[in-house]
Amino acid sequence: MSITVTANPSGFGAEITGLDISRPLPADTLAEVKAAWAAHSVVWFPDQPLDHDQLEAFTLQFGGFGHDPYVKPLADRPHILEVRREPTETASVFGGAWHSDWSFQPAPPAATILHAKIVPPVGGDTEFADAYRAYETLSPVMQKLLSGLTTIHSATRPYGAQGVYAYEPAGHRSMEIINCSEADAQQEHPLVRVHPVSGRKSLFVNPIYTLGIAGMTEAESGNLLGFLYKHMLQEAFIYRHKWRPDMLIMWDNRCALHNATGGYDGHRRVMHRVTVAGETPIAA
Repeated sequence: MSITVTANPSGFGAEITGLDISRPLPADTLAEVKAAWAAHSVVWFPDQPLDHDQLEAFTLQFGGFGHDPYVKPLADRPHILEVRREPTETASVFGGAWHSDWSFQPAPPAATILHAKIVPPVGGDTEFADAYRAYETLSPVMQKLLSGLTTIHSATRPYGAQGVYAYEPAGHRSMEIINCSEADAQQEHPLVRVHPVSGRKSLFVNPIYTLGIAGMTEAESGNLLGFLYKHMLQEAFIYRHKWRPDMLIMWDNRCALHNATGGYDGHRRVMHRVTVAGETPIAA
């Protein structure tokens, strides 16, 4: 089996066809998929109906399951989160801000896998930002400055005891969010990390989980991070993905940010989400 990889013009993001991911992939095909994922950071597979067993089996071909805190999983599947929004729901869109999944963990997930079950007729796109190119287009002077910096990450803003989800009325959201004091813990990571497979450097900060830069004042940290977010989220670095039912997408949290968009009020949207365990970030 030889897959077909159709990349976006920028090289960031690619569609993969010519395979059936509901069954274990032959070793050479899996190697091709992994190479395409390493090259393009975000890959998607159209027309792939999967049940829970098949979704989990596909995931495990890329590594062990990640740990997904603060959101209640499916009752009989501790590694699958159902990202659901009902037609009558008025809560904010889950994941509706730029972030890298669980960057507050000591070893954040390498990949997130999302499988479309019910896709609304309008809206619901997912945006991705290329953190490789964001770093590579900075000046050498800025790259040198950033390479020695350490950032502080935490889940406190959304999931902490006083996080934003803690103030939502009961029954306001179809997904069950778990707010607790454990989410207030902090974790340090290098601001610039080296990808363990590609060897490329990328920015590893995001507006949701990055609280600041170690050793800097709040004003210094805020100004520098504000500049980096504006730089990272330029249109030139962003790919906007449109969903179809039974489509599976896999992205690399080590070198890409993502953002769930809305625009589908009055329609149901259901996705199943799994993460692949990662490693402790390597400083540049």
